[in-house]
Amino acid sequence: MPLKLYFKRFLKSHGIVKSIWVLLADAICVYLSAFLAMVSRTDFTVLAKANFTVKEYVFIPALILAIRLVFSIILKIYKCVIRYTSTSDIFRILIANLSGSVVLLGLNFGLFMLRRAYLIPMSVLVMEFFITSLVMIFYRLIFKSLYFEAINPAHKKRDVVIVGAGTNGVTTKRALDRDAYCKYNVLAFFDINPHKIGMKIENVNVLDISKLPDYLASHNINFLIIAIQNLPPAKKNEITEIGLQYNAKVLAVPPVKKWINGELSFKQIKKVKIEDLLERGQIVLDTDLISSDLCGKTILITGAAGSIGSEIVRQVMKYQYKKLVLIDNAETPFFYLRNECYAINGLKNIDMEIVSIRDARKMEAIIERERPDIIYHAAAYKHVPVMEENAGAAVKTNVMGTKVLADLAVKYHVQKFVMVSTDKAVNPTNVMGCSKRIAEIYVQSLNFQQTNTKFITTRFGNVLGTNGSVIPIFKKQIESGGPVTVTDPEITRYFMTIPEACQLVINAGAMGQGGEIFIFDMGQPVRIYDLAVKMIRLSGLTLGTDIQIVFTGLRPGEKLYEELLANKENTTETPNPKILIAKVRTYDYNEVAQEIDDLIAMQDDDPFAIVKKMKQIVPEYISKHSEFEVLN
Repeated sequence: MPLKLYFKRFLKSHGIVKSIWVLLADAICVYLSAFLAMVSRTDFTVLAKANFTVKEYVFIPALILAIRLVFSIILKIYKCVIRYTSTSDIFRILIANLSGSVVLLGLNFGLFMLRRAYLIPMSVLVMEFFITSLVMIFYRLIFKSLYFEAINPAHKKRDVVIVGAGTNGVTTKRALDRDAYCKYNVLAFFDINPHKIGMKIENVNVLDISKLPDYLASHNINFLIIAIQNLPPAKKNEITEIGLQYNAKVLAVPPVKKWINGELSFKQIKKVKIEDLLERGQIVLDTDLISSDLCGKTILITGAAGSIGSEIVRQVMKYQYKKLVLIDNAETPFFYLRNECYAINGLKNIDMEIVSIRDARKMEAIIERERPDIIYHAAAYKHVPVMEENAGAAVKTNVMGTKVLADLAVKYHVQKFVMVSTDKAVNPTNVMGCSKRIAEIYVQSLNFQQTNTKFITTRFGNVLGTNGSVIPIFKKQIESGGPVTVTDPEITRYFMTIPEACQLVINAGAMGQGGEIFIFDMGQPVRIYDLAVKMIRLSGLTLGTDIQIVFTGLRPGEKLYEELLANKENTTETPNPKILIAKVRTYDYNEVAQEIDDLIAMQDDDPFAIVKKMKQIVPEYISKHSEFEVLN
């Protein structure tokens, strides 16, 4: 029977080596090491002499063994699973052996003081310590290596390369080595540091990252792990593309703060998410300005349980607010938000109300009672196809609900009213976008009609990960085996992460003086088809073989591309390069208020009549792919 097969069967039949066997093995190691130290002192010639004494070559090794066993039991170095021998186990072995040597040294000096002779030659003590330690550590590591080779031979391991030869890269390799079944074989590190290139780290070569494509082309690599923190998204995107090109699964090491008890495990190394590749450079916020704007304030947030609203809550909670008043009409998301807030500060100075912003009486009661200093208005209906079929609901929430809040803000002297809008309000082609544009027009015209409240509008594009956004939809479709549905091969969208968008909302609100429509730097538009393809590849699937993409045609009211500024608009800069101010047409408040009152009065009327009125208020509203095109 082959040795490897015998070893594997032995392990399966005996399970984890019992502690008593480890103790016995250690005892044999100690005795033989002590004996070896004694005979090597005389260059092994003593074995051929007649003056071989039991005292020197039996009793002394036995004495050393007894002392070592005491410390082995005290420090429990025998209570270990040899196949999982770690650095801490080796450290405990060294501590136990050093402690035993100190005791033996003390005995030696004690006897020398009494008899002027050493019990154990000093050279033997030194040699025995090193021989014993080396043998005890060596046999553990050999056993560990044989065990994992037996259960998972090298030819069955999955090959890995790690991008980043720094501390995180080395930690990643060690996490792979610690994996319960040692299934991974790290072949190379890749780095840009010229001082590391050409070196070996833990017996693994460090190569120039420019060689990565050639290396992947010539090796069948299963995993490419990105172990560099704060890697610019563009560079992460480039490395990911290279990995996907050569059919390697691309993984990323999480930030150190997410490691468990300061240690990284393989299970924490996750697939690169599409959101990681769409992010841009870190946003620099004016934290002093934001802090002075929010400190000691009562802040009301509508739509607080939604994707944007809940993130605004998280961002605001970082500052020294006086009180948070959270408003939403969706019970289940509100429940989860409540749990999250409770975990952070036990709901201290947080009031949560389930109420619709359309309920003027209830909203007035809340605002009169709480007297907020700032309102962040994130509540809205936002799904284009749904609102195209429910024009009255869009008017009731997005227009009337905003008007209710804005009027109450003025009545109760709210200092600032920050409204969250959308790029779909620019040259709108659908009911939802037009309803948000009408809300923008109202709050902006109201700003210049009074002096109690500063009305500020923030406008941005699609936000990654929000409810109903394209990425969660694609994820579900990929998980279910497809097909992945894309409306048109040429459709593009701007994308921004939820934290990024909300940070800019708060920063813009802090710098706003009233009447501005702030727009955010959304970067470059992304083709949705390319997004779908990349998500499929990141999931380890092959387009056309494992999953299909199906084109469904543009939905009612949907544009091929989004705009952040209308044709006649331009922008001015702000101190934050990510935030611009749109120069937009201003409206007379009295005219706007009358038109909007008339529209609100029609909210239960025929949808065509409602949309016709909306087009009168916003002449640039041109319906597309919709039954309302007849009204253009």
